[in-house]
Amino acid sequence: MARQILLNAFNMNCIGHINHGLWTHPRDTSTQYKTLAYWTELAQLLERGLFDGLFIADIVGTYDVYGQSLDVTLKESIQLPVNDPLLLVSAMAGVTRNLGFGITANLTYEAPYLFARRLSTLDHLSNGRVGWNIVTGYLDSAARAMGLHAQHEHDRRYDQADEYLQVLYKLLEGSWDDDAVLADRAQRVYADPAKVRKVRHHGEFYDVEGYHLCEPSPQRTPVLFQAGSSARGLGFAGQHAECVFISGQDKAGTRAQVDKVRAAASAAGRDGHAIKVFMGITVIVAPTEQQAHERHAEYLRYASPEAGVAHFAASTGIDFAAFELDEPIAFSKGNAIQSATRQLQENAWTRRRLLQQHALGGRYVTLVGSPEQVAEQLISWIDDTGLDGFNLTRTVTPESFEAFIDLVVPQLQQRGRYKTAYAEGTLREKLFASDHPHLPADHPGATYRTPQTAPTGALHHA
Repeated sequence: MARQILLNAFNMNCIGHINHGLWTHPRDTSTQYKTLAYWTELAQLLERGLFDGLFIADIVGTYDVYGQSLDVTLKESIQLPVNDPLLLVSAMAGVTRNLGFGITANLTYEAPYLFARRLSTLDHLSNGRVGWNIVTGYLDSAARAMGLHAQHEHDRRYDQADEYLQVLYKLLEGSWDDDAVLADRAQRVYADPAKVRKVRHHGEFYDVEGYHLCEPSPQRTPVLFQAGSSARGLGFAGQHAECVFISGQDKAGTRAQVDKVRAAASAAGRDGHAIKVFMGITVIVAPTEQQAHERHAEYLRYASPEAGVAHFAASTGIDFAAFELDEPIAFSKGNAIQSATRQLQENAWTRRRLLQQHALGGRYVTLVGSPEQVAEQLISWIDDTGLDGFNLTRTVTPESFEAFIDLVVPQLQQRGRYKTAYAEGTLREKLFASDHPHLPADHPGATYRTPQTAPTGALHHA
């Protein structure tokens, strides 16, 4: 049986997310991002389209590399201003029943003890529909804003992330037994003290002593997303990630990335297919091919290639504004996103070429065509690369999501490649066709569930 395509909408609690400049389009509503209605209506729209989730990106810091200023960032609203993503989930969960929520949070600036409570709270309120996109950050501006002179070195950030996950597993998986809550009115016992334990963690980065503040939520640990593609990032993904988000430009390169993710999971002792791999993609669709290309041309008139390049500059740490249009861009090893700098290292880039690549304001693969053409192209990407699904970016919002749901989803369903109804259960159960809401047995987080199976010294009775 052909694999069904998984699908997240890709968004951010801001105006300009991936395809920059399109906030100026007369039909775009992204300037309403500050209102609850903007988000609750989006959630209901996505649930109508049977999307698996809404993946919400986030950054801490600002894009100040291009031109060594915030001028373009502020004029084009390149992920600035940006509001907190976690605060959106309760409202959207309240108007939906099945849609999942993948929320990005930077562990470098979040105390694990309090963050564990926030995750459990959202998992309770959404009835188990929460995922966490684990990021360590890449912006020097964020480090300075948070009181650091600079970020930690790239691989060192992953060392910290490994320990952070250990602390979270101890809190989320091991502090409370599944049957700790009795809610026995007659005996006046809400929770059994013998089944609630204090976590004691004394490591290189974190010292934590305390009980997890929340009773076990439906999933305990949320579904774990991650996007690192460096050697160290892949090692981290192999250990911890359940879903990995990649950025591909061609099928051969994407296939290689997918294979590396699966190999990393296998090297960590997990099933290589235990990780679902999603690729970012942009779709412009209309009832006919001609209309789709006309819509694409219309969007190009409002897009900002320069804003796209300014965004990319922050990803690489290289000030592209310092180069003439046709001057070769000198590669320099930095401390930003290694996959982004690797693109520059492997190709002869100029600022003109970058502007051409970012014609729509972003650099993801863009599919333009009729519903039938787009559906066939999406299926081809899945079958030729081993991908499990896509993070669908927005262009003009909510128009681009509405068009995809009304035009492409029925075509995928007719081909047997997209669900016609939601499965029951938590986000983890839906994504993995599982009948168990918790981390699978071969995941390292599962070993922290009880004192008997926890690593030596990981948990102690108070």
